[in-house]
Amino acid sequence: MDTIERELLKQVADLHGVPEGAYNIRGNGEMLGRVTTANIDILTKTDGKSGIDIIIKPGTKKESVHIPVIISKAGLQEVVYNDFYIGEDADVTIVAGCGIHNGGKEAETSRHDGVHTFYVGKNAKVRYVEKHYGSGDGNGKRIMNPETVVHLAEGATMEMETTQIKGVDSTKRLTKATMLAGSNFVVKEKLYTHGKQTADTDFVIDMNGTGCRADVVSRSVAADKSCQRFVSTMNGNAACHGHTECDAIIMDGACVTAAPCLSANDVDAELIHEAAIGKIAGEQLIKLMTLGLDEKEAEEQIIKGFLH
Repeated sequence: MDTIERELLKQVADLHGVPEGAYNIRGNGEMLGRVTTANIDILTKTDGKSGIDIIIKPGTKKESVHIPVIISKAGLQEVVYNDFYIGEDADVTIVAGCGIHNGGKEAETSRHDGVHTFYVGKNAKVRYVEKHYGSGDGNGKRIMNPETVVHLAEGATMEMETTQIKGVDSTKRLTKATMLAGSNFVVKEKLYTHGKQTADTDFVIDMNGTGCRADVVSRSVAADKSCQRFVSTMNGNAACHGHTECDAIIMDGACVTAAPCLSANDVDAELIHEAAIGKIAGEQLIKLMTLGLDEKEAEEQIIKGFLH
């Protein structure tokens, strides 16, 4: 890999070399490397679709899978399907993400659409980390459209951390989840847009089992003339608890839309939504500026802390 590709891997997967455990690294539409373990298998799809199947044996503990994607070739566009089968009582960490470097011309749009489907077995636990990053000083667009579909069996838990901080011109982020009895789904989204970037986020969660719980929290910053749209739909179809929260900072000439939708279809469904959109408070800036920072440096510190 060249310097650009190594930097992309560092940004999206915190990789400075070969990761420990199982991994599959995809670069410019091809497999760059793959390692499996006794408990984690990675197979190339054979159904005509581009992508992989990740099979994690029941009872697997304290193991990880890295499946980053990098694109450094201007104009490359792809759709990739990755399916995860997590066995009962497993406890694993999965690190994904996509980095695109596009230094090409305006007509050379680089795009990655990743569809990840999770089948999480009974009482299994998954920590899923997904980062998106873009770079390049050309006029070519960098587009990423991640779709995540989660099926949680009885007592299963999934913690999902998604981050998009820099360089993505357009993104449509769709997350869908179905939950059975006693399952837990926790999402923490961090999003920063600038320039004329656009970002659409949609969550659709069907809480179908008694005692299941969902907690979705989105923190975002929209700067310059960028636009963000956040939609969260929670369907409480059983005695359950659901919470969704959108907290956004708006700056310059940006725009942010938050649209919650709660549907209680059971008398014991408890659903809560919180939304807040506002600018950086003047007293916060003044406090930091009295410590020697100029206004731009103060804003950067506030944003960094907000998205931490």
